[in-house]
Amino acid sequence: MLMNRSPAPSRRLAPRARLVALALCVPLALSAAIGIAHASDPLAIKMDRAKVMRISRPAATVVVGNPAIADATIQDRQTLIITGRSFGTTNLIVLDEAGEPIADELVTVSASDDQMVTVYSGADRRSFSCAPDCQPVLTLGDTTTAFAEAQSQLAGRNSIVQGATGQPN
Repeated sequence: MLMNRSPAPSRRLAPRARLVALALCVPLALSAAIGIAHASDPLAIKMDRAKVMRISRPAATVVVGNPAIADATIQDRQTLIITGRSFGTTNLIVLDEAGEPIADELVTVSASDDQMVTVYSGADRRSFSCAPDCQPVLTLGDTTTAFAEAQSQLAGRNSIVQGATGQPN
């Protein structure tokens, strides 16, 4: 069966219909843009590592919500150095001289998996940094005995180094 179709009518909108469509689309576009502006990912840092953060205006004050998780120092007026101290998430607020916020960021600190080996013996957990030879490291989550042994060895080593360089303990 053959059907003869006439050409499709033009799909032009009348000027009034265009205005209505535009009026409906603008609020949606604006809400999407606002959502994107506020939906930034947290600043991800590895524990015991530092990251450079550039800011748009000169900073006068830096506030870290939980300094046990991360630390921030002003390198110069528009450069911060963020250091991961412990696992977790905190916030970082940067203020200018007038007390106005320049940045308000989430900071997430996670474990560094680079060249790390974790050894389990029953419930006992010990961590080693293998670069290239394996040495014990202080890692949150290791058993108390393993942590204390590594801490004692590191404290002894640091004491020897400080004595050799003439630095106070």
